[in-house]
Amino acid sequence: MRILGIDPGYAIVGYGIVDYDKYKFSTVAYGAVTTPAGTSFESRLDMIYNDLITIIDKYKPDAMAIERLYFNTNTTTAIDVAQARGVILLAAYQRGLTINEYTPLQVKQSVTGYGKAEKRQVMEMVKSILNLNAIPKPDDTADALAIAVCHGHSAGNLYGKIYREVK
Repeated sequence: MRILGIDPGYAIVGYGIVDYDKYKFSTVAYGAVTTPAGTSFESRLDMIYNDLITIIDKYKPDAMAIERLYFNTNTTTAIDVAQARGVILLAAYQRGLTINEYTPLQVKQSVTGYGKAEKRQVMEMVKSILNLNAIPKPDDTADALAIAVCHGHSAGNLYGKIYREVK
């Protein structure tokens, strides 16, 4: 199964693509979609959408895993990220991908075994699980790979399969 992991944002959208086969991961590609500061918000959304379509068409993932949003103290930023997340979901939907959402707690639990792991621990585990020479930069890219790994772990277990069938 080829998984596209996404860490949503509107300035930087991290993406990571991994192949997962019976408990083994291999890295296909990773990077970030960036939008320049000072660009209109609508234009940023257009760039994100078009770049995601290009990535999906190039790598042909079977599924997309994306971080579920949670609201913190800055609701203005959260609303903007939610809008960017919407165009990301639209791109995946239009390309026929199954869409799976995970909370930060679920990602940390899946990648490190501890739901309250520090960001650095998650990044080190991503590096280890994917046998990378270095932690991917920017951080959004490492986060996207962690989300993809989380989906691989979830999709590979019986509970994950039953959950998706019921949904």
